[in-house]
Amino acid sequence: MGDPKGFLKYNRELPTSRPVEERVQDYKEIYEDFPLEKTTAQAARCMDCGVPFCHSGCPLGNVIPEFNDAVYREEWEEATGILLSTNHFPEFTGRICPAPCEAACVLGINQPPVTIEHIEKNIAEVAWASGFIRPNPPAQRSGKKVAVVGSGPAGLAAAAELNKLGHSVTVFERNDRIGGLLRYGIPDFKLEKWVIDRRLELMKAEGIRFVTNANVGVNVDARQLASEHDAVVLCGGSTIPRDLPLPGRDLQGIHFAMEFLEKNNRLVAGDKQLAEERISAEGKHVVVIGGGDTGADCVGTSNRHGAASVTQIELLAKPPLERAESTPWPLWPMQLRTSSSHEEGCEREWAILTKAFIGDENGRVKAMRLVSIKWGDKGFEEIPGTEREIPCDLALIAAGFVHPQLEGMLEQLGVELTPRNTVKDENYRTSVDKIFAAGDMRKGQSLVVWAIQEGRDAAREVDGYLKEAK
Repeated sequence: MGDPKGFLKYNRELPTSRPVEERVQDYKEIYEDFPLEKTTAQAARCMDCGVPFCHSGCPLGNVIPEFNDAVYREEWEEATGILLSTNHFPEFTGRICPAPCEAACVLGINQPPVTIEHIEKNIAEVAWASGFIRPNPPAQRSGKKVAVVGSGPAGLAAAAELNKLGHSVTVFERNDRIGGLLRYGIPDFKLEKWVIDRRLELMKAEGIRFVTNANVGVNVDARQLASEHDAVVLCGGSTIPRDLPLPGRDLQGIHFAMEFLEKNNRLVAGDKQLAEERISAEGKHVVVIGGGDTGADCVGTSNRHGAASVTQIELLAKPPLERAESTPWPLWPMQLRTSSSHEEGCEREWAILTKAFIGDENGRVKAMRLVSIKWGDKGFEEIPGTEREIPCDLALIAAGFVHPQLEGMLEQLGVELTPRNTVKDENYRTSVDKIFAAGDMRKGQSLVVWAIQEGRDAAREVDGYLKEAK
């Protein structure tokens, strides 16, 4: 490495966030500018490890020590080439990945780990500004046509890789804009949408075709689509949310998290005609059910609406402040995580079971009945005397997703499903000839970085199939 003593000379440092009172007034990304010379110093903290466990921590297999060394030497074009060799979209993962690579960083055994995610984002942004990332269409085409259904991270990665391999790719998206979860599931304060649009313009320039308002299985016949292409890659995601069939569930003011987030993202994007359909948290007591990232996104969005209060509840017990003994290095640690949204204002409660929603005389939710629970070897049990009611004008269910939509496309294609109702496959190949699946539709609910890797791997399987079919 360029500075073998860098980890001794420099402490871990990240960009500071804009003041809470300022950032909750807008949907811009929350971080202040960070000088590039500080980023190069952070890259110097990367040690010359005998075995760089960060490689295995990263689902994409990013070659992390090598791009850190290039950043330390300020060889940004070299760093760009190393990063793009494994990751099609570093500007996405550098903003929204939970950074399992950092959890596996060798330095993290007894010091704060290297700021890998931040360095990755900076490589991407320097590359865009310097013209290192530019359209690079394939020199020749294979003559094969591939349809990719779904334009989330898995679909975009599959499309980019297949196009790079010389195939003619068309991406079909049921929504009115391309991006899937990236566009409508993640708030702009974490990922501004110009970042997506910039990448899409490059992909179009490389020859990828995008078709919106194309709901395969509804207004586009899935079987006809398959007959018109040499291969089809299903990347529709896991879109059916987990519900809470409790007393009072039919009251007004109870919504799934993605409904809340999508409508808000549309308004931020300028869809003013949807203003009347907006789910507003302004002046309301908001309760977010679910302690994960989606729940935290609901917290941050509610704060920007001007909620009277925001409470986030979680069924599981409160994680420890430090890495749990059950998840030693280099495993992804079970420990308490606090997001920027929590810092903006939120009451968090753990080991809470929702018993019922309580309504007013107009059929709107006004409170929730909760009870504290205790976890044991055989599950959980309610703690006597802890049942209570808390005010709730808006309940947002962020309890995850159970499986992809089964009606329409999957029914028409007749692909076999697993007991979990995900698409059954063997090396991304479904039970139906020339139909492939990748991402959450195949794997189940997961991370954006895993979806990108799924799309890349599936594309290579499709490429092998197309070569076999010659």
